[in-house]
Amino acid sequence: MATTPTTFAVIPRPSLEDPLAHLPCSSILEYRSGQVIYNQDQPSTNIYLVIDGKVKVCRMAEDGRQIVVDIYQADEFFGESAFLNSATRDEQAVAIENTKVMTWTAAEIMDLAIKRPRLAVALLQILVQRATEFGQRIQSFSVDNIARRLARTLIRFSERLGQSHEDGSVEMMPFTHELLSQCVGTSREIVTHYMNQFRRQGYLRYSRKGIVLYRDAMKDWLRHQQSASA
Repeated sequence: MATTPTTFAVIPRPSLEDPLAHLPCSSILEYRSGQVIYNQDQPSTNIYLVIDGKVKVCRMAEDGRQIVVDIYQADEFFGESAFLNSATRDEQAVAIENTKVMTWTAAEIMDLAIKRPRLAVALLQILVQRATEFGQRIQSFSVDNIARRLARTLIRFSERLGQSHEDGSVEMMPFTHELLSQCVGTSREIVTHYMNQFRRQGYLRYSRKGIVLYRDAMKDWLRHQQSASA
């Protein structure tokens, strides 16, 4: 007896929602470079949208060291820890350039999400994307040595925050070695050692004006390192 093949409906992936399409304009605050936006002593009660500039969000380790969560630029949100409504949050946000942000209280966002379900979907998509990226970083901490972790950090920053040039290089802001060490989980001195090594090998150039990364070459180096350690 002939059987009819089983068919399955193909469910299209949902497109990414733009949260800005569902949010009303709100008050704009300005912060100078280096100014704290919130910290563990004054936890975030707002959700922030970067209008101009860049913001570093980090967590404080038990020994007092800063661990960078991420750097956010124009049209990106931060401060979602406000949804936890906990007095023991250990997160800190600092403007690393002169920065303008738009703010909404967590209560305002929750009220808007009830009225505008697509806003809730947009925010959920952002959080899932970040959870995926954090998972990849945790994996890197588990399997990569410091040089490879630093390479991945530079590649990721170049993809998110860099400006591409015709010669294949990507120009980024002048991330300090201290900031990079907070991303990688090591000391500033070790980051300086590997940054100098990458520069001698021709993978990047850096000065007080910025970092120029030859991203494709760095990716090739990373693949070679992974193959060699397999």
